[in-house]
Amino acid sequence: MAPSTSGKPRSRLSTAERREQLLRIGARLFAERPYDDVWIEQVADIAEVSRGLLYHYFPTKRDFVTEVIRSQGERLLEMTKSDPTLPVEEQLTAGLDAYLRYVEANEDGYRALHSGTSIAVDGVREVLDNNFAEQGRRILEVLCPDSEPPEALRVLVRGWLAFVVAVCLDWLKYRRLTRGEIRDLCAKALLDIVDLPT
Repeated sequence: MAPSTSGKPRSRLSTAERREQLLRIGARLFAERPYDDVWIEQVADIAEVSRGLLYHYFPTKRDFVTEVIRSQGERLLEMTKSDPTLPVEEQLTAGLDAYLRYVEANEDGYRALHSGTSIAVDGVREVLDNNFAEQGRRILEVLCPDSEPPEALRVLVRGWLAFVVAVCLDWLKYRRLTRGEIRDLCAKALLDIVDLPT
């Protein structure tokens, strides 16, 4: 095993592990800095890999940031799948619990996904819109399992999703409420909006 520039042995990662490492570093950098202040060479230096290897995975900076955002969005969707056998309120509560666990475990990724300046990059906005649309579709399936949801409800659910993002970003910044309190606040807001009993 070759030594790294830091003097420590450099670990050999599989292709999938190396790619995941690069995306994790990218999520941290894009969460902390403006898009224009992140250089793909910095990612290579932090990962202690050659720049050529990084460009092999991600040919351009735009490809890289788009994949960072896409991977975070996919991870979030995977973690928040609901159980359709549960009552509506329990599905929503379980989904919010999973969502908030993701937020806690992936702070950098969540901030990069929703508050980093990279969201203005061509391609990234589309990824975010698709992620939001899928989250909304899942919630509407829970609320209207046997019928087409009215357009007004679709708009309300999308607005509620934006509310949840704002609440979570505030939670990550200040940590003044517990995860359970945040969950209950968000659940009550949706149930009140759609006029379901809490």
